[in-house]
Parts: sequence; structure tokens; C-alpha cells
Amino acid sequence: MSTEPSTIASLRRRGLFFAMFALAACDSDSTPIIPMAAAGGSSLGEAASGRDTNKLGPNDRLRITIFGQPTLTGEYTLDGNGVLAFPLIGNVPANGSTTSELQQKIAGKLNPEYLINPSVSAEIVNRRPFYVVGEVQKPGNYPYVTDMTAVNAIAMAGGFTRRARKNDFYIRRLDKDGKMVRIEANAGTVLQAGDTLEVRERLF
Repeated sequence: MSTEPSTIASLRRRGLFFAMFALAACDSDSTPIIPMAAAGGSSLGEAASGRDTNKLGPNDRLRITIFGQPTLTGEYTLDGNGVLAFPLIGNVPANGSTTSELQQKIAGKLNPEYLINPSVSAEIVNRRPFYVVGEVQKPGNYPYVTDMTAVNAIAMAGGFTRRARKNDFYIRRLDKDGKMVRIEANAGTVLQAGDTLEVRERLF
């Protein structure tokens, strides 16, 4: 009796075992994985509804206006830790804040020692770039655009390679505690400035 069928079955089982082993090895990254909802992210529809999900971060450039105070009004760039160095009041932590929250922080530090009830306005001039890595034609960093989705970002990076997973990505982002996490994402997920979009390789 021929042993060929059993040999083929054995080889298939071994092949499946090695494929599963390879899958586990490919995700040896210990960075925590969390769902998008837990990261405070959104789809394009949620972003368009007015929900502010874009927080300030390192190297963002802002124009800050203190009404009636031309010497304090100007453009400022957050340092590598997301800290704003502002005249009179020194360093103001801005990483993870919205522009509205930053306005309140500046006003609170100016009042009442330097100005009485100052009127402060902050608007973003330039966002830090986002990054696309993995199975795309042109990995690298790209200028951030409001409401940029994952599929838009991939198009900017030249599109998928033939080995890419096409609707199953990770986004690397610092959480509110300053720790790096990986966020489960899909083609419609909206990126934030400073995000890294990771396009993974499919195994089969």
C-alpha cells in the first residue's frame, strides 16, 4: 500500500504549523494593541461632525495672539517634548492639548500677574508630518492634511505593494500618558498629525 497520501498530509500539517509560527513571529512587537475607540480616534464621518480629535504635539507651529499685546503676539513652535516656550510665563506644556486648552493655559499663567483677564487666541499654522511605513511603494513622512484617512495616506505613499494587507492596518500613536500604542485601523480611519501608519504584509 502506498504511503504517498499520508506523506502529503503530513507535509501539509507541517506547512500549516510553520505558517502559524511565522504569523506569531511577525507580530513579535510588544507595543500594546488597542481598538480605535479606546484611543479617542474616529472615522471620517465622525471627524467631519466636528469632534476635535487632533491634539497638539512636538514641532507643531502655532500663531498665538494676545489681543492688545503686539509684543507677545507671534508664531511659536512646540519643542520636541510638545512644550511651548512663551514670553513672561516660560514653559507651557502643550502636548496632547487642543488649541482651546492651550489658550486657557496661557491665559491662566498671564492672569493676574502680567495681564488682567487676557484674551488669548491660538491657531495652528503647520502640523507635524505623519508617516507611512511597511508595504507601500514610497515609505516616508508626508505633510499632514485635515481629515486624512488611511487610504488617502497610502495613496500619497504611492499605493500598496503586491504583498500588502489592504484593509487591516496599525496606527502608532502616543496615548494620553505619553506611551506608544498600536491602534487597530482600516481604510477609513482618520489619522492624526504625528501618527505612523503601518501597512502590514499578508502571509498568503
